[in-house]
Amino acid sequence: MSKAVVAVLPARWGSTRFPGKALHPIAGRPLIQHVWDRCCRAKKLAGIIIATDDMRIARVAFDFGAEVAMTSARHKSGTDRVAEVAKKLRGVSHVINVQGDEPMISPKLIDQLAGALLAEKKLSMITAASRFAPGEDVSNPNAVKVVLDKDSNALYFSRAPIPCSRDGISLVPHYRHQGIYGYSLPLLLKFVKWKPTRLELTEQLEQLRALEHGVRIRVAITSHGSPGVDHLQDVAVVEKMLRE
Repeated sequence: MSKAVVAVLPARWGSTRFPGKALHPIAGRPLIQHVWDRCCRAKKLAGIIIATDDMRIARVAFDFGAEVAMTSARHKSGTDRVAEVAKKLRGVSHVINVQGDEPMISPKLIDQLAGALLAEKKLSMITAASRFAPGEDVSNPNAVKVVLDKDSNALYFSRAPIPCSRDGISLVPHYRHQGIYGYSLPLLLKFVKWKPTRLELTEQLEQLRALEHGVRIRVAITSHGSPGVDHLQDVAVVEKMLRE
């Protein structure tokens, strides 16, 4: 198999918290177009595909020049949607799942993940994290935390504030997980066949399924935080960041 990395951007219409957000205008352009533009600036991708089950999203994406793959409407997660597209690709060794609601995703971070996957033969899964800024609420369950081993591999992900300092003095920083994942193609296709695991269901964090199956997840540390658009009120925050 030739070595090549493709980014797949899962985008659905029926978001529970923000229906239709993929096409919601942000600074004059649809949200999904901002994400696609960021991916286009990355230098180590062999292709960029928007994966959707909705023709409204597909038509808009076609209009701004994106490659689009139509997928099943039955998928329970973006990873399942990405895997449906990935299994049909030829000449591709790795896939990066770029969340379709992160318009500030760093092209350099995408290249960092792609470069690591291509360079390390035994690396099958990689994600990213950044340090919590001073004063940020580490206890916020919507900000997922990750703790690392000495080689920057994930030990655990949690919505709880980990690590917990018993005496109020922490010797390590708190890291916020960033929702971007790179996979070897064989691992991705295997991952979606595994049933959800107990820790995954408890925390409602899909990546714990990989840890429970013994997968080593490398965590790339980045200084570029990438706020997602989960609710309508997030739009103003992202628009301000784009202007700045």
